[in-house]
Amino acid sequence: MSPDQVGIPAGSRRRVAGLRREEVAVLAGISVDYVTRLEQGRGAHPSASVLNALARALQMSDDERREMFDLAEVASPRAGHVPMLVRASILRLLDRLEDQPAIVLSAKGDVLAWNPLAVALLGDFSAIPPAQRNLAWQRFLGDPGRVAVSSSEEAALAAAQTVSSLRAAAAKYPADTDLRRLVEELRTRSPEFARLWADAPSQVWRSHRKTVAHPVVGTLTLDCDALEIADTDQKVVVYSAEPGSRAAELLALVKVVGTQSLGADAPS
Repeated sequence: MSPDQVGIPAGSRRRVAGLRREEVAVLAGISVDYVTRLEQGRGAHPSASVLNALARALQMSDDERREMFDLAEVASPRAGHVPMLVRASILRLLDRLEDQPAIVLSAKGDVLAWNPLAVALLGDFSAIPPAQRNLAWQRFLGDPGRVAVSSSEEAALAAAQTVSSLRAAAAKYPADTDLRRLVEELRTRSPEFARLWADAPSQVWRSHRKTVAHPVVGTLTLDCDALEIADTDQKVVVYSAEPGSRAAELLALVKVVGTQSLGADAPS
């Protein structure tokens, strides 16, 4: 697997074609030492959560993931749980969207995949622990600087849409333990979420406008459309601007600035 497939800049001085141990560890949210011990057959037997994290990081197909679970003698995830693996065809689609920031979300709002322009616009998702790589968690418990809105009305609408989507996921996947754990944490730690959870309807959001405060180019408001993947309840969320608009100019500048920044930060 090449670094580009997971949104990691390869850099001009890279000496390996595939992913480094450090990069696999970051994508999976486990330690480099643990990845090393797994590769060498040492240490504790991997749990189902670790196997799932590695399957996501390495973009395994359903068949590949099942084989890995069988080889590890761990029961595969049961039906009724939120699908967390992104199909290779969807990842190829993501790669083709070179001029549009795009991310893939699970039914409960986990950011499962992204393209380089999404990183340039929204920040490096791989730097966020996987358990916090979730839109609801970030909106109610995360860094306020990552959630930029132009008005209190937009903030209220975005929060309500986030909670409504999570309620819809909870209704469809009541046996998903990670989903239940996420909802319980949000209800316990965020009074705003608890209030909205009690009142919000169960409804999946599809399209809206999002204002992003970029640290270099400034504030830009974009159309945000969700393309549904029916069999997995995942969404490809695409950010776009009307051609010729000020937002389109700023988005083009984000691409230039982001490409330069990623190239400068790429490890050798």
